[in-house]
Amino acid sequence: MVLRHAKAVAGFGTADIDRVLNDRGRRDAAAAGEWLRANGLVPDRVLCSPAARTRETLGLLAVDAPADHEPVIYANDPDELLGLVAEAPEDAGTLLLVGHNPSVHQFVHDLTGESPATFPTCALAVIDLPGAWSEARPGLGTLRTVHTPKD
Repeated sequence: MVLRHAKAVAGFGTADIDRVLNDRGRRDAAAAGEWLRANGLVPDRVLCSPAARTRETLGLLAVDAPADHEPVIYANDPDELLGLVAEAPEDAGTLLLVGHNPSVHQFVHDLTGESPATFPTCALAVIDLPGAWSEARPGLGTLRTVHTPKD
């Protein structure tokens, strides 16, 4: 699964990495966690950017899974995201990556060959990948569904 962080406060006077969620973002992140649980999509492992807004989004999802805070996710390069997924532990049946646009939107497209026209804050793409994480390659995934706060 690939999740864009929830809506953050404007960046005026704050370093980008330190931006936190606004009220809407906090509501949307909590609702996304409820949606995950209601649909049986609780991750076994999480890969999360170290930015404050991604860490806060993850906390409000309230999922009980080990999380790795990976600086490369904050670097916003879709090729690097693929590398992280390919290195995920094989015992993680369901993986959640929490990151930033534009890389997460591009990453969904790269994995599946399709993606929604937009990928707003707190958008979540559920992707089926055949085989082991180490075999993840562009175009091998199937986009099962996309959930957004407006759904």
